Amino acid sequence: MKRIFLLLCILLLSSCATSKFKEKWLKEKAPNTFKARFETTKGDFDIVARRLWSPKGVDRLYQMIKNGYYEDVAIFRVVPKFVAQFGIHNDSLIHRSWGKGIDDEPVLAKNNAMTISFARGGVKSRSNQIFINLKNNSRLDNLSYSGVTGFPVVAKVITGQENVLKFYNGYGDKLGFKQDSITKFGNKFLRNKFPKVDYIIKAYLIE
Repeated sequence: MKRIFLLLCILLLSSCATSKFKEKWLKEKAPNTFKARFETTKGDFDIVARRLWSPKGVDRLYQMIKNGYYEDVAIFRVVPKFVAQFGIHNDSLIHRSWGKGIDDEPVLAKNNAMTISFARGGVKSRSNQIFINLKNNSRLDNLSYSGVTGFPVVAKVITGQENVLKFYNGYGDKLGFKQDSITKFGNKFLRNKFPKVDYIIKAYLIE
């Protein structure tokens, strides 16, 4: 009986994950340019993404926004006068589903203030985490490590910059070193231990 119950639980979780992620979404191609709105706990901000800057990266950003990835997603790493980073999904199954890395690309647009790039830690590691540059971070254009150089820009904040600058930054880089815990325990861990973290409520395409 216990084995049957366990099997039913696994099947239920799998079906939920399937409804929120489909492999075919990873093949969707973004328009040359698109806009999106991010509703957050500090107010909205809008972005424009240009496929010319990073085709593979912009495709992935488009896929995630179009298919509802950024819902109740913590802006867990806000380093003053540096970056605001987010993308670890509250549901670990969904997080892993979108964790497939995309091909590396060169940096074609500068990491100026309010531009957006994917985080990466090595070859083909861009997947579901992005960051907003809170100032001109030119060193990120050419920073070389682990077989990759720089962080290709995929989009830019065009309205609501003042709300981006309101994201709570009192934890600094501390949560950047707790990504394993955030991934494993989700937003419950953050809300219990780091209650001042801000969140992406939802993101969606706009005209």
